[in-house]
Amino acid sequence: MAKSLRSKWKRKMRAVKRAKNAPKELARLKQALAHGGTGEISMNDIQDIATVVPAGKIKEKKVDVDMEGEEVDDGKMDMDSKRSKTTQLDEHGQYPTWMSQRQAKKLKGKRMTKKSGGKANKKKKGIAW
Repeated sequence: MAKSLRSKWKRKMRAVKRAKNAPKELARLKQALAHGGTGEISMNDIQDIATVVPAGKIKEKKVDVDMEGEEVDDGKMDMDSKRSKTTQLDEHGQYPTWMSQRQAKKLKGKRMTKKSGGKANKKKKGIAW
């Protein structure tokens, strides 16, 4: 893909833009590093390079949320815990909304063969000799 004339032109122009802006970007980074070595850096100097948020502000936000008694996000996804992991069925016998009909039919077939003891009494299609 990405072999059209338009995409080639866009890539070429992006490369030209990078080459044009590289000296300015390098000068900004050198200036930021030079200030960082002496410890005399102001937030206004770096503000045009990066978004600056003081660490204390972030910590205060986190502490305020914990103190209010709200649920603390422990990084786990909200999942329906009443769903069987093997059959994917919930307590009402419904499959998840994201599951296609073909997948549901396949799982139902597996479930039915397990119930019948693994014996599939299906007639084979075709010519019986």
